[in-house]
Amino acid sequence: MNDSKKGSKLSVTSSLLIALSAVLIVISMFFPWWKMVFYAPQYPEGLNIIVYPNKLKGEIDIINGLNHYIGMSNFSEKNFPELSYLIYIIGGLAGLTLLTAILRMKKVLYGLIGIIALVGVTGILDLHFALQRYGTNLSPKAPIKIDPFVPPIIGENTVANFITHSMLGTGIYFVIAAFILLLIPLWKDRVR
Repeated sequence: MNDSKKGSKLSVTSSLLIALSAVLIVISMFFPWWKMVFYAPQYPEGLNIIVYPNKLKGEIDIINGLNHYIGMSNFSEKNFPELSYLIYIIGGLAGLTLLTAILRMKKVLYGLIGIIALVGVTGILDLHFALQRYGTNLSPKAPIKIDPFVPPIIGENTVANFITHSMLGTGIYFVIAAFILLLIPLWKDRVR
């Protein structure tokens, strides 16, 4: 019985790794999570849409002015309700991660990894459907007619004379590092 209890408890080192993971999740909130850069002959330096967990930054007004010509809806924080509550979800995940570090129980760590994976997949799908909505619901009254399209989450896309590059932001790399730190204790503290 003592061995079984010992096998379900995480080591102090693993607990510190999990605590560091919580810190990385908090740090991620202060950096962009996703970005799209638009290049065209008239904008060789590129125009940006930069997405933080709670706001949009970049040359949004210029991009919206250009998107009007192809009948695309405006990019705005009000069109992304997720930006009003995502920061709280991230803060909650950081709190759960810190609690997991304190409790040092393997089953709690398994649950946390499952929750973070589920939130991650949900976030990716949410972004995909938002991009699909923007690229396929084009106004028929637009001055320039183009075929509906879905911008990629990561990668390059060409629309009219614009080439767009979609990429992950620094904040997501902090989250990925945090997730990897959560996986290390599963290997490190495995029952031999």
